[in-house]
Amino acid sequence: MKTREKFFIASILILITIVGIYTLWKPVIWSLILFAPLILLGFLDVFQKKHAIKRNFPIIGRGRYILEKIRPEIMQYFVETDLDGRPINRIFRTLIYQRAKKENDTSPFGTQSNVYKNGYEWMDHSIYAKNYADLEKDPRVLVGGPDCKKPYSASILNISAMSFGSLSKNAVLAMNGGAKIGGFAHNTGEGGISPYHKEPGGDLIWQIGTGYFGCRTKDGNFCPDTFKEAASAENVKMIEIKISQGAKPGHGGILPAAKNTIEISNIRHVKPHTDVHSPPGHTAFNDETGLMNFIKQLRDLTKGKPIGFKLCIGKEEEFIDLCKTMISTGITPDFITIDGGEGGTGAAPVEFSNSLGMPLKDGLSFAYDTLVKYNIKKDIKIIASGKIFTGFHMARTLALGADMCNSARAMMLAVGCIQALQCNTNTCPVGVATQNKSLMKGLVVADKTRRVFNFHEETVKSLVELLAAVGLEKPEDMNRSLINRRVNMNSIKRYDEIYPYKQ
Repeated sequence: MKTREKFFIASILILITIVGIYTLWKPVIWSLILFAPLILLGFLDVFQKKHAIKRNFPIIGRGRYILEKIRPEIMQYFVETDLDGRPINRIFRTLIYQRAKKENDTSPFGTQSNVYKNGYEWMDHSIYAKNYADLEKDPRVLVGGPDCKKPYSASILNISAMSFGSLSKNAVLAMNGGAKIGGFAHNTGEGGISPYHKEPGGDLIWQIGTGYFGCRTKDGNFCPDTFKEAASAENVKMIEIKISQGAKPGHGGILPAAKNTIEISNIRHVKPHTDVHSPPGHTAFNDETGLMNFIKQLRDLTKGKPIGFKLCIGKEEEFIDLCKTMISTGITPDFITIDGGEGGTGAAPVEFSNSLGMPLKDGLSFAYDTLVKYNIKKDIKIIASGKIFTGFHMARTLALGADMCNSARAMMLAVGCIQALQCNTNTCPVGVATQNKSLMKGLVVADKTRRVFNFHEETVKSLVELLAAVGLEKPEDMNRSLINRRVNMNSIKRYDEIYPYKQ
């Protein structure tokens, strides 16, 4: 029985009991006085649309918001920190919520980071700052190389890959709805294209993983016919071949049986109510030449839509071999997505999440330098993903060589994720990462759609404001010399010294 149904039944039973006893014993009026306000409060929680926790857990869910009211004095003891030791939950999560809700996102009482701590980073501003009003408010990036017949004008910030199955239908609807309003793209993840990706009409980047979900044969191999049919949809703007993911490179993935409903199995073309594993590697190709031929095959099947691939950098020589093969075959992807080893997932062993895959900054700078070295960067756009929450994170990533950014974790927070860390158990209390219908009803699509749009708009705005402060006119003017990092108490290095451009 659903949580809210239990609450309704319990409320009715309490009222009936109180009325029945009242006819026999009038002093029970005090019981009515005691319980009626709580019942009324519970009904208000169930029918409000802003907070999934209160909708799913009336009355008792208010305890979380009581704790938030007295942060950071209490909440600071329960925060995770980023790679630099700064508290993600208190700073970035709060910032994301504020922007998603269109609340004041200014910071009181000055800098919240220790500027003398190792790892502190900042940008060089200019005394000749530009006027924000004179800059392009919605920077776009045209994706499409010389062989692309349908180039795509993408936003500089898009939703990173998260599958329907790992996310609830309400979360997918909200994200794609936000993408539709804001004119940015929504990566489907490797779980295939669901009806909830299509319904709002937002632009899609269809990710093809090792399981070929949505375009696979009965034995799990790639099926050109079903791929061609699905890829012909108007809102499928680009195709991304997932070679590896930063949170679990070389591992594949798993959809637990509890999440593999009949609906999801039909979308993925798999057997329902079973654990669904993605193999660690592709069967459509097994070397760099095979990958290039697969890119050409998908480009032909889509009649010229942008085709690219996603990977977390591992062995550098393998990426170098890919670049050499692009030259020898004359086949180049339209884009490459570089995922950092710090990326998140609910489907990987901790050893893979923590100890495998090159971090984003290192992998991105290496990939950019290598593409430039082989003179093929001009035809290929780089998309970067890996804990991108703010305009500064985007600026830093652009400085290292990215053309545009993807964000997954921040978009989950924008639709209401509270980092309950139950993504892999089907018990997400706010309905974001679950297939439990009772829980996902707490996520009101219309409200969260607007929040996704708000977060995207405000974060892109913050990037443009930073560019203006630095004295730049457009994102592509960012370079590594503009970002600084304290490497120890008495030493500061620019990014072009830490990640020097390779000649």
